[in-house]
Amino acid sequence: MKAAVMGYGTIGSGVVEVLDINGSSIAKRVGEPVEIKYVLDLRDFPGDPIQDKIVHNYKTIVEDPEVKIVVETMGGVEPAYTFVKAMLEAGKHVTTSNKALVAAKGAELIALAKEKNVNFMFEASVGGGIPIIRPLNSCLTADEIEEITGIVNGTTNYMMTEMSEKGADFDEVLKDAQAKGYAEKDPTADIEGYDACRKIAILTSLVCGQQVDFEDIHTEGITHISATDIKYAKAMGRAIKLLATSKKTDGGYVAMVAPFLLPKEHPLYNVNGVFNAIFVRGNVLGDAMFYGSGAGKLPTASAVVADVVDEARHLNRSIMAFWSSKKLELTDISNSSRKFFVRVKGTPETELAKVQAVFGNVQPVVVADVDGEFGFVTEEMTEAEYKAKAENFGEVLGMIRVRRVED
Repeated sequence: MKAAVMGYGTIGSGVVEVLDINGSSIAKRVGEPVEIKYVLDLRDFPGDPIQDKIVHNYKTIVEDPEVKIVVETMGGVEPAYTFVKAMLEAGKHVTTSNKALVAAKGAELIALAKEKNVNFMFEASVGGGIPIIRPLNSCLTADEIEEITGIVNGTTNYMMTEMSEKGADFDEVLKDAQAKGYAEKDPTADIEGYDACRKIAILTSLVCGQQVDFEDIHTEGITHISATDIKYAKAMGRAIKLLATSKKTDGGYVAMVAPFLLPKEHPLYNVNGVFNAIFVRGNVLGDAMFYGSGAGKLPTASAVVADVVDEARHLNRSIMAFWSSKKLELTDISNSSRKFFVRVKGTPETELAKVQAVFGNVQPVVVADVDGEFGFVTEEMTEAEYKAKAENFGEVLGMIRVRRVED
């Protein structure tokens, strides 16, 4: 069976490598060998065995009836969208690791694939090598999924882990992550939460069967997290994690991306380094967690090739989940309730009465080597209530949401 790869970067070259390393076992599962006929890239790769398969025009792949499956690992919405759409219209199956493409155009491309009786699959677009899309589409279809919460960005999780274990500040761990290849030269998508936002948009769309626009999801990154915040977290026996979360409520679905303080008992507390984990709660299943390498060349390529195998075994049948282009209007987070950890200037002796006059009963948190300020944990209140109280109080040095074990 002939296949093609569009984009010979980290993931694209990984796909070629996985098909080479595990070619014999993949052939047994498919029923015949899967061979790469073309690799689309703007560049040439002299000295690389792949050079003989390099093409520079995507229409070469579109117009070759031998090619049944196309892998897209280019990244970004364009020109990936144009190329993928052309492949589907030509009756070719497509698999992608491109979260930006799936979040923006997933519903449209799924509908087109169904119309052409082919498949558009995207297991690697969320969680790298962690299987999560396929379980949601098959194993968990008997459940009403009430919540999906995950650590879905390896860069930020590595940074939070390093800040916690070494006491380093944000800028220091960012430079370290870039030096080790965990963070891009421009890390904005990771550290501002945009990457995680697109991933939770995809997962929520699959769970509810409607289009969730990532632009509608309240998103905060980790740029405001400091070494001082880490000290307070340790004093409380908690860890700071950037969570992407989506919950079903009476009014619909509420989704957000933000740092949270997790207790040691929470299943995501011990997810460290570049690892990812996704926590799923179903009304029948109860709680389940998917854990593993959330990024990296071969783990992500493994998930892509798993889609290739699935498509090769279902060449004449659509096996995709339902994802309508009808837009889902998310519930505003303002009515979501939780506790908040807040930092303010002064000491409990001088400022606690003022704090309690505004925020009500609070639990003060004092760290010995942090001078001129203290922290406190509020009682449970809505996001809207906290915002109003913070504005009424005046200067707040920082705020991090607090998550309970049962949340």
